[in-house]
Amino acid sequence: DPAKVRGTRFNTGDGLDMALRIGAQPCGHWSGCHAVGWERYATDFGDFSTTDDYERDSYPFSIMINANGKRFLDEGADIRNYTYAKYGHIILEQPEQFAWQLFDSKTKHLLRPEYSSKHVTRVTAATLEELAGKLEGVDAAEALGTIKEFNAAVKKGVPFNPNVKDGLRTEGLAIPKSNWANPIDTPPFEAYAVTCGITFTFGGLRITTEGQVMDTNHQPIPGLYAAGEMVGGLFYFNYPGSTGLTSGAIFGRLAGQSAALGAKTTG
Repeated sequence: DPAKVRGTRFNTGDGLDMALRIGAQPCGHWSGCHAVGWERYATDFGDFSTTDDYERDSYPFSIMINANGKRFLDEGADIRNYTYAKYGHIILEQPEQFAWQLFDSKTKHLLRPEYSSKHVTRVTAATLEELAGKLEGVDAAEALGTIKEFNAAVKKGVPFNPNVKDGLRTEGLAIPKSNWANPIDTPPFEAYAVTCGITFTFGGLRITTEGQVMDTNHQPIPGLYAAGEMVGGLFYFNYPGSTGLTSGAIFGRLAGQSAALGAKTTG
């Protein structure tokens, strides 16, 4: 089956399509995108009821398990802002394009508000065996073994600190967890089903230093300016949190000034 991609901000590329049709020059990482962990059963892109309630960004305090019952990335490699926009892509590469985020009662209070929204696929359990059996689409026996192997690998004597990279890590696992590696051992247990949500493509349009869109002959297109996610060449393979807001503000002001000046000059 083709990938069922979730669109998280209604950005369906119409502006890019219009620009490209009149000869705008594409620029940047067109095969990459801002890809987050997203509610597995969220509505499709274009649904105006879609909200941020679908995002699932507390994974640094979890372990993530795929359909084969295996971990597949370092959940604690860095703070959320430096990994959340690329980990959705890795989830999309997993069997059946989903995963489960597993938590125990030691970290439940750290979950972001969207985990308590009405748009959530969650299971709870009193034992690890029960939890593994409730993970829809997952090899339960392998999942249970993965959890126990993870718990046994957590380094002893390192204090947990959710506010910094605390060095509480695993030892000896093929895929480590580098920080916040609490054992999943204190009931009640919870797990949340996630897939990939795409916020925007990293590809965009090439612009001049004045914010004017360039054509495929490297000439500025009269009257056409771009800002924010429409600008290509800003992000490749990953995205640090809130930089889109910064680029929108900076390039928006630049494009607005240039457009106003252009209108005044030609008017």
